[in-house]
Amino acid sequence: MKNLLFVLMAAALMLLSSCHPTGTSTGDFKLLPQPKSVEITGDSDLLPGSLRHYRLADGINLPLPPEYVEHLEETNTLSEPQVVFRMDKHAEMGDEEYILEIHRDQVTISGSKRAGLLYGWMTLQQLMTDAEDQGVPLPMCTIKDSPELAYRAIHIDVKHHMEKKEYYYHLMDQLAFYKVNAIIVEVEDKLAYQRQPLVGSGDALSMEEWKQLSDYAMARNIEISPLVQGLGHASFILKHDEYKDLRDDPESDWAFNPLDPRTYEVQFDLYLDAMEAMPDGRYLHVGGDEVHTTGRGSGLSELELQLTWLSKVCEFAEEHGRTPIFWDDMPIKYAGLYRPMFDTRYTREEIDSMWAENEHLLVESLDLFPKNCIYMRWNYSDPQSEGNIKAMEWFSEHGLPVMGATAGQTRWELMPQEESNMDNIRSFAMTSIEKKIDGLLLTLWDDDSPHFELYMRGILAFAEYSWSGGRRSKEEIKAAYRQREYAHALAGEEYGFVDQLEKMVGWWSAALLQSNVRNRLRTMDNPLEEGVIDLPFSGEKGSWTEKHASRLDAATSIIEDSKEIAATIATMKMEANRNQYRLEVYEQVNQLVSFSAEALLVLKAYDTSGDEQEAQEALKAVQQLSEKFVTLKTGLEQVYGQTRVLTKPEGYLLDQDHHRHLANQSTSFDWQFAAELAFLEKLHQQILLW
Repeated sequence: MKNLLFVLMAAALMLLSSCHPTGTSTGDFKLLPQPKSVEITGDSDLLPGSLRHYRLADGINLPLPPEYVEHLEETNTLSEPQVVFRMDKHAEMGDEEYILEIHRDQVTISGSKRAGLLYGWMTLQQLMTDAEDQGVPLPMCTIKDSPELAYRAIHIDVKHHMEKKEYYYHLMDQLAFYKVNAIIVEVEDKLAYQRQPLVGSGDALSMEEWKQLSDYAMARNIEISPLVQGLGHASFILKHDEYKDLRDDPESDWAFNPLDPRTYEVQFDLYLDAMEAMPDGRYLHVGGDEVHTTGRGSGLSELELQLTWLSKVCEFAEEHGRTPIFWDDMPIKYAGLYRPMFDTRYTREEIDSMWAENEHLLVESLDLFPKNCIYMRWNYSDPQSEGNIKAMEWFSEHGLPVMGATAGQTRWELMPQEESNMDNIRSFAMTSIEKKIDGLLLTLWDDDSPHFELYMRGILAFAEYSWSGGRRSKEEIKAAYRQREYAHALAGEEYGFVDQLEKMVGWWSAALLQSNVRNRLRTMDNPLEEGVIDLPFSGEKGSWTEKHASRLDAATSIIEDSKEIAATIATMKMEANRNQYRLEVYEQVNQLVSFSAEALLVLKAYDTSGDEQEAQEALKAVQQLSEKFVTLKTGLEQVYGQTRVLTKPEGYLLDQDHHRHLANQSTSFDWQFAAELAFLEKLHQQILLW
């Protein structure tokens, strides 16, 4: 019925073609990322349903996955409304550059390489989606577009959980739609290694399954490269008894001994399997960050130990046709220049002075720095700091290739914070563009394991900044995100609930605790007493309420905000044409936050109750909190469980958790509810005692 309506509307538009305005379009089109140049000259006679054919000019091969055009019929004539793909290999155009021209009744996509034609198609799909949402024709336009950064990579970290396999395929299509062209997968134990089979966990994907995903991604111009942590972050290997002799510190599963030849036998086996499982990537990320090594009395400095290791793994990568990537922080730390990279208080003059004093520690070992390695300069909070920029410059000035890494989230939270970290993503993208660095990585650490759908706004902001630079404001990008991901009707600021929910989650993290120690509860001797908030079952009536007045005031505000967000999400679920599931995930987050606020206010009602009857009714409400939470927890797990594997496989061995990663603190999904479960346990115990 919808296609018939489009055909009838297209016919009517043909009759009225002389009435088209000049220089304007009746539609509101918000493309993401924003193209370099868009010239609109009016409305075409084309509605999405009237494009039924495609033509491959000059006998070129189809530049898209076949399923992208399965609703279209290939034609060799020019008579029907169609999409024409043209490839001019001699044109002075970049690999991903394209020109999209929408004429009165035809569409032409031109480029010099397949990637450009693919991205021109993606832009056309966005235009058609907007036109369909609004019931308007496609605009007559010429779009000329190319990226600011050549390598625009998303980090997928699977160390603490796996999504269901089909979700990753869906994700590849989403990323391609927004012109993300690379992924670095931190596989850790989620690859079923063949050469070292003990390392792979029971829920790991096989090498063939990873290869199939890699091939699927490459067909969408997304190259997948593996990150297999080396030297440090090695708990996924060294936690096993069979590898304990390779530890630098026999009591810690964190770091390899870089002087043991078997270290390299094991690591190279893992590298080989990972490269074979992801054959299309040009890189091998070897890790190397946040590590302390002693060399077991060798007398070598930490810098010498790390560069010894780095030289060996970089040589191995080069021998196997990969460019190694290495986190760059430890050499800078050994030179005493680590903290200034993250501190915006220092002026450029102060930074230059610090480097003038300490740089010799790096220069003395400069010959040991591999020249075939990319030094990945990560900064997730203040990439604009002079110390961060100076470090990037130092590597480049000494012939050491550098690439940046920003972040799509902060740690220890239920969802990303600070407007999906958009300011810092933009800052690092702009620095990378200005310094003419080839690429940028958006890290998405699994430490606190938010639902992956909650990363998408930050991912789309990254797609915008890395492709287009900083031409649009945050609010414009947020509006484009809502239009692209939900519906044209939902682009307005009144549907921008995510920023408020982020702030509420920031409060939620410590709402039921004495302070924000959610990630440390498991390591406390007595978490109920040391970590969980005190309860109003002793002392004078009202004293608990007075003590926690500011917390309770915040809880009252949270309840009101939560109600508003719930109403907004309910409206969006009715109006959204796309991504209903993401709204369901946000809905669950909102309910979990609201529970903490409600629990505090229920305790307040008990603490301030008057006569015996009022006190008993209030106590009954307190006792019902556990039942309410079970219902809430079950609902959240059902929603999250639609796309992700919630529990670790039977017999899974947790590591020593040096970073206190929440998602590593239980084999079940209970780590997500650590504070709530501890609070309810304390509540139960004190009610029984009382």
